[in-house]
Amino acid sequence: MSVTGIIVIITAGILVGFINTLSGGGSVISLSLLIILGLPAPIANGTNRISIFFQTLSSVGSFTKQKMFTNLRPVWLGIPATIGSVLGAYLAIDVHEKVIEVAMILAMILMAFFLFYKPDRWLRENPALMQKKLQWWQFAIFFCVGFYGGFIQVGVGYFMLMALVLGTGYDLVKANAVKNLIVFFYAIFALAVFVINGQVHLVYGLLLSAGSVIGALIASYFAVKKGAGFIRAVIILSIILTVLQISGIINFTHLLKSIL
Repeated sequence: MSVTGIIVIITAGILVGFINTLSGGGSVISLSLLIILGLPAPIANGTNRISIFFQTLSSVGSFTKQKMFTNLRPVWLGIPATIGSVLGAYLAIDVHEKVIEVAMILAMILMAFFLFYKPDRWLRENPALMQKKLQWWQFAIFFCVGFYGGFIQVGVGYFMLMALVLGTGYDLVKANAVKNLIVFFYAIFALAVFVINGQVHLVYGLLLSAGSVIGALIASYFAVKKGAGFIRAVIILSIILTVLQISGIINFTHLLKSIL
């Protein structure tokens, strides 16, 4: 691999780590890049999980230092998400690209709606909902989100944030920290599924991870210091870029090819 190729992968990793830590959708970039580098879609999907694991590990460490986790509620939510992710990862061994694209578009539209319709819901905590014991339907929601995350990962951050804010009462800043913790939980097991099935490229995965860790650390710092308004702005930008890619209005894959 050329020096230029290494620099491009690490740089892409920084961008992906930043976007994924604050919102979601960064995997559109990493998956496109891995496919351009010659990896089949299933192996690109598996290789991307190496980066997801390391970026969430680093962001969780940063959020922990900033005292964003105060109870075991995220752990209980992470259990059904992890179970769902393992099942989703096994399904992803023979992933169908068109199904994923439709699911992503629906996720983007839904997320955009909630961001612009009564956005204060994303900025304030819901104490009444936070004080209630977790219900079966909340566990079911996180099982489904985990299933999707294990299946393809792209855009799972949007689903996770919606589930945490609207389903459990977190404000957007705390929800973002908890999102990264839950994704870290299930990323371990989802990655194991892809490794067992030989669907990872270790070198590409580690290079991507080197950049994503840097991006995750930067993002986790800004998430707490800048607050919910900053996170919301990044989410909106991420949604716009993701929709542009999926709809074909702007083909980031071709842009990456021109660079490489």
